[in-house]
Amino acid sequence: MKAQLSFLCLAAVALGLAGARGAESSAPPRSEPYVWRNVVIGGGGFVTGIIMHPREKGLMYARTDVGGAYRWDSVAAKWIPITDWIGMADVNLTGIESLAVDPSDVDRVYLTAGTYSSGPAAILRSSDRGKTFSRTDVPFKMGGNEAGRFNGERLAVDPNDGKILFFGSRRDGLWRSDDRGATWKKAEGFPNFPTNSPPPATTNAAASPRRRFNFSQQPVGIVCVLFDPASGTPGQPTPVIYAAASTFSTNSFRSLDGGNTWQAVEGQPVGLRPNHLVRASDGMIYASYGREPGPNIMTDGAVWKFDPKKNIWTDITPLKPAGTDQRFGYGCITVDAQHPSTVMATTFYHWGPHDLIFRSTNGGANWTQLWQESTEWDHSSAPYTKTRTPHWMGDIKINPFNPDQVLFTTGYGVWSCSNITAADAGRPTHWEFFNHGLEETVPLGLISPPEGAHLLSALGDLDGFRHNDLTRSPEQGTFTGPRFPNSESIAFAGRTPQIIVRTGNGGNEHVRAAISLDGGTSWQALGAEPPESSGAGSIALSADGKTIVWTPRHSTPHFSTDQGTNWVACLGLGPRPAVVADSVNRARFYAFDSDTGRLYASTNGAVSFVAGAAELPKAADFTGGFGGSGGADGVLYATPGCEGDLWLAFRSGGLYHSTNGGSAFTKLSAVNEAYSLGFGKAAPGRDWPALYLAGKVGKVQALFRSDDNGATWLRINDDQHQYGWVSHVTGDPRIYGRVYFATGGRGIIYGDPVSTSASKPMGQR
Repeated sequence: MKAQLSFLCLAAVALGLAGARGAESSAPPRSEPYVWRNVVIGGGGFVTGIIMHPREKGLMYARTDVGGAYRWDSVAAKWIPITDWIGMADVNLTGIESLAVDPSDVDRVYLTAGTYSSGPAAILRSSDRGKTFSRTDVPFKMGGNEAGRFNGERLAVDPNDGKILFFGSRRDGLWRSDDRGATWKKAEGFPNFPTNSPPPATTNAAASPRRRFNFSQQPVGIVCVLFDPASGTPGQPTPVIYAAASTFSTNSFRSLDGGNTWQAVEGQPVGLRPNHLVRASDGMIYASYGREPGPNIMTDGAVWKFDPKKNIWTDITPLKPAGTDQRFGYGCITVDAQHPSTVMATTFYHWGPHDLIFRSTNGGANWTQLWQESTEWDHSSAPYTKTRTPHWMGDIKINPFNPDQVLFTTGYGVWSCSNITAADAGRPTHWEFFNHGLEETVPLGLISPPEGAHLLSALGDLDGFRHNDLTRSPEQGTFTGPRFPNSESIAFAGRTPQIIVRTGNGGNEHVRAAISLDGGTSWQALGAEPPESSGAGSIALSADGKTIVWTPRHSTPHFSTDQGTNWVACLGLGPRPAVVADSVNRARFYAFDSDTGRLYASTNGAVSFVAGAAELPKAADFTGGFGGSGGADGVLYATPGCEGDLWLAFRSGGLYHSTNGGSAFTKLSAVNEAYSLGFGKAAPGRDWPALYLAGKVGKVQALFRSDDNGATWLRINDDQHQYGWVSHVTGDPRIYGRVYFATGGRGIIYGDPVSTSASKPMGQR
């Protein structure tokens, strides 16, 4: 083993120097075709809206807050992602603010894209059901992952004249397009209203300690645009249009002349914010309200019905929020297209025991709360959902072609009922998790050990998973043992890979780090946390698994040799540097100080660190990444199986390589930018690991593989498979060519060369 490692290290030296000497080329790098798939978890993120096309059975779309949009394929019975072509440069477009179809054209679909109002926004329009899109950059901002993101729909297509679209913006009023979304102009006739305002001093909500919150200052603006198709004729602009604004004062407006002028709807309720409007086929309009725009809190709400012929509003709220122990609002409402008196509504932020769903067959005069002890829930497609309860129910839809089917969205995916009319006769309803193909998670760490499960993940919101079979959501659900709202860092011991550690966040009821001695099958909490720890942060494990180094968030690195019972500060290191372990030598650890541009090394088991002489770039501050934050820069990696072999990845400074424990580094001139680096099984006939890079090579931003230690690079993704933000890249040490990576909302993606993917066993795919 030592001889093999020595040869590997010598080869790495030779290839590292060869890569450094290679001159940068302006020609695009060569490419190799790959097959890309999702690691199956099943949901996990906030599906903010569903649109069912009124003209074609089975045609529907879903939007998410950070993971793009999907189309339902009724033949394959799964969701198909339609925004994977968005690359890292346009990552802000992966949050979908609103979605609309053209009621008169089954092939046209529109997305309004912009995750945060601090970034760029665009209207994406397709005439082939989302297979391809045209893009129009717009001057108004969007917030697909901001307050009120499930409200809607803000975007609407004229059902009588598909060339006309209206969009309600957060800050800049109402906008109109007369050429199918290609160009936009402001609808100047729409009245001004407060884009944001504090809650009124008094409402029917009683005071509660749970209402002591920092009210969101994110403008929510115009949340709904709704055409009245019966008021017009095909081929002509629809004259009657409604729009609702998220404000406590006058908030509902109507136009009688196709959107040229607007007036407040008479008699409308005030004191709560509207979040959804729907129109029944008999002309009635139903609206759901919340005191806050959601989703982080909602402490009051209501459901109202409006009769446009009589100009009468009726309060039809199923259950009044009351008392101090259970504050909630109403999130969404839907109407049966075939039976206009059948209405369904959901609560929002009703956490105990879960949100509620109500059904009425007489226009809201009477309601039935559906979920009883006899309700049947099918968790088989995603077993982790057994530990989740329906919440953040932002949208609900009755299938216009099948009144027995109802879909609703949650903070972790979509549920579907296939026998909803059974509730009208008092019989149990059956619900199944309806997320096949819709993978919206934000992985925060990935490892692929050389034995045991091929992949373990640390995830935002869902803790993490151990995948023996990449094609199935793990039967055991998330990690067993201590569970964290977010698992943030995960690492295994280089020579004893069955020992794994991870960190997370959460309450103070348990230690926010855990260890597994059986490859992630079971976990136990570490004995304690380092002094003044705030949890989470980065964690490393010595090659023999006996020394843990933990750098909690906003804290300094500490080490432990007794599984966290006692912690000692690492001498020589300041706050925040992430420590990595040498994969071969149990006594060696390394850390890069991004503020000073210095590499620090320890040869005594992390007891003390000494700065090396190498002068390296200082890390830059980035704000363009997922979440409005660029995350870490100057990330340090240790090569598996090669003592003292290190890599440093800089987003603007490229890639650096050291073969002597950080005493000296060589820059790879071909790599312009390096966001994340990973290692996998060596290519046939090679003795050093394959390298996988998310970055820029030859001025092309993409995902790359190098089989010769960075001397040359192959592009392995293509323009249709970019997945927005890419991070935490890692190869598989047992399968040559296999690469895994994390996204900013499209879950975990893995790829295999086209030439080898068909021959792999199904469980390894």
